[in-house]
Amino acid sequence: MVFKRMLGAFGVGGPSVDTVLAVPVAHPGGTLTGEVRLKGGDFDAEIEHITLGLVARVELEYGDGEADGLGEFFRAQVCGPLTLRKGEERAVGFHVELPWETPVSRVEGRHLPGMAVGVRTEVAIAKAVDKGDLDPLAVEPLPSQAQVLRGLAQLGYHLKAADLEAGHIRGARQELPFYQEIEFYPPAQHAGRVNEIELTFLASPAGLQVVLEADKRSGRYGDAVGRWQVTHEQALGIDWAAEIDRWVTGLSEYGHAAEPYHAEPYEHHGGHHGGHGLGGLAAAGAAGMVGGFLAAEAVEEVFEDAFEGDSGGDW
Repeated sequence: MVFKRMLGAFGVGGPSVDTVLAVPVAHPGGTLTGEVRLKGGDFDAEIEHITLGLVARVELEYGDGEADGLGEFFRAQVCGPLTLRKGEERAVGFHVELPWETPVSRVEGRHLPGMAVGVRTEVAIAKAVDKGDLDPLAVEPLPSQAQVLRGLAQLGYHLKAADLEAGHIRGARQELPFYQEIEFYPPAQHAGRVNEIELTFLASPAGLQVVLEADKRSGRYGDAVGRWQVTHEQALGIDWAAEIDRWVTGLSEYGHAAEPYHAEPYEHHGGHHGGHGLGGLAAAGAAGMVGGFLAAEAVEEVFEDAFEGDSGGDW
């Protein structure tokens, strides 16, 4: 028995962990439900806690270079101390409220290329190597977000890729240490004005901020940025195809766009800025990650099976 416990300290013969979600699809601000299934190993194990973390692949810029890795941005303890007996099987249920800014990883059943979001389960075992589980998580847009995406699709914008940028958007109220950019190729009618458009959502219980950044083909003042602040209900009633079309068509050399059709009851701001990215890298952004980064190679290994054969494309 002493020898078995010595092996257990190195993770040999310890408990096994499997996290099963009640529903395979989540939404920003929604509830993640399921259970952590434990199976005892060759000896009794004193479990200190079970914690779920949300992880995502995030791009980090530093100096003249950049790197990406898997960073944990949210944690929730779902169970306190318990004793798992030798060979015992036990299921621990959980209900976890997701952050409203949780990035979208799937749209209309298709994985967003470049996105990797998952749930990491940590089972802390006293005097032994902790056990864990990492599972991909499909996050679909809120109805308000889907309405904006449909507007872009109606205009003929084609999905290019998506990523998460470490940092904060200037002038925006933002909870997470990164923001999502969903990139689109323009349709023929807009190709003469922009090379591509990047879409960012910042959601909250009160509403949705929609940020569009246009990589313009001409102009001295860098990329153009448009912002819409709406409630979730208002977003559902807006003709986003018409709204975005007017904004892009109205882009001038100075980055300004035509005023929106409806000044009220929602807010819209057009503008421009220079430099790369919406907010640039905020030094505190990467430090704000709850956990460290895994190497990019490890990220691919974790998620490649879930997304095998899915190259994104139109949706």
